[in-house]
Amino acid sequence: MTNQPSNLEAQLLALRIEGEKAIAAADSLERLEELRVGYLGKKGELSTLLRSMGQLSAEERPSIGAIGNTVKESLQTSLDKQRASLEAAQIHAQLEAETLDVTMPGIYSPQGRIHPLNGIIDQALDIFVGMGYTVAQGPEMETDYYNFEALNTPPDHPARDMQDTFYLPDGNLLRTQTSCVQIRYMEAEEPPIRIVAPGRVYRKDDVDATHSAVFHQIELLAIDEGLTFTDLKGTIKLFLEAMFGELPIRFRASYFPFTEPSAEVDLQWNGRWLEVMGCGMVDPNVLKAVGYDPEVYTGFAAGFGVERFAMVLHQMDDIRRLYNSDLRFLRQF
Repeated sequence: MTNQPSNLEAQLLALRIEGEKAIAAADSLERLEELRVGYLGKKGELSTLLRSMGQLSAEERPSIGAIGNTVKESLQTSLDKQRASLEAAQIHAQLEAETLDVTMPGIYSPQGRIHPLNGIIDQALDIFVGMGYTVAQGPEMETDYYNFEALNTPPDHPARDMQDTFYLPDGNLLRTQTSCVQIRYMEAEEPPIRIVAPGRVYRKDDVDATHSAVFHQIELLAIDEGLTFTDLKGTIKLFLEAMFGELPIRFRASYFPFTEPSAEVDLQWNGRWLEVMGCGMVDPNVLKAVGYDPEVYTGFAAGFGVERFAMVLHQMDDIRRLYNSDLRFLRQF
C-alpha cells in the first residue's frame, strides 16, 4: 500500500504530459474531439486511473484527488486553447478563400428599361385604378360568341368585315378586341361594375407604318344605375388630361355595334386633331346578353390602342419600331 499512491500520482502526471503533447499536435477539430473523449470522457484514461482511488486509504485519497483535478483542469485548458487556435485557423482559411479583390474591374450589368408599350399600359392603369376601376383580363383565344355575338355582332353583321381576324381550326379565333373581357366579367359579377381591360389583340391588317396585325388595347366599362353620356365624357376627359395634359378634346358621332350612341374622341395635338379613342353607351342588347335588365342599368364603354398613344406621346413615325427589339431605339425610353 505504501507505493500505490506514488505510482498513481506518477501515472497521473505522465498522463498530463502525454495528453498536453497530443492535444498540441492535434491538427483538426475532429482529432481534438477524439482526444477529449479519450482523456476526459467517462471511459477515458483519466477516469480509469481515478477509479483505482477506491483502493487507497482515506488519508491518501484527498492528495491524489487534488492531483487528478489538476490534471483534468490542465488537459481541459489545453483542449480549449487548441480548439480556439484551430477555429481561428479555420476562419482565417475561409476568409482567404472568399476574399474579394476590390481592385479587380467589376462586371457591368446594364439595367433594363420599361418598354414604351408597357410604360403606356402601366400609366393608363394607374389612372383608372385611381378612379376606382378594377383591372380585368381574359383569354387571347376566344369563341365567336364572346368576341362577336355577345357584343351585338351576329354572323351576318357587316361590322365583322372591319375586324376580320385569325380563325383557328377548332372554330375559335384570336380576339380582335378586349371587349370580350367585359362580357366574361359581367357574366360572373353583378352591378355596379367598373373595370379596365388591357391586353393583346389580333386583326388581319396589312402591316405598315401605322398598322399591325398584333397590337394592344385598353378598354374600360362601367355599369350602374343612372349612368349617362355625361359620366362617360367626364371620365374620358379626366383620363386624357392625365395622359396628355389639358388639351382640347371633342366627341364625334360614330358607330360601334356594342354601344349606342357611339362616338370617336379626338385630341388637339400640335395644332391638329388626332383620333385617339372610341366610346359610347353600352347597347341594351349587350346588357340583355349577360342577364342585366337594361330598364334598370345603364353603362358606358371606351377603348384605345396602346400603340397609338405611344406613337403620339413619344413622337414615333413607324409602329414597327415598337416590335423590332432594336436596343438603339428602346434605350431612349
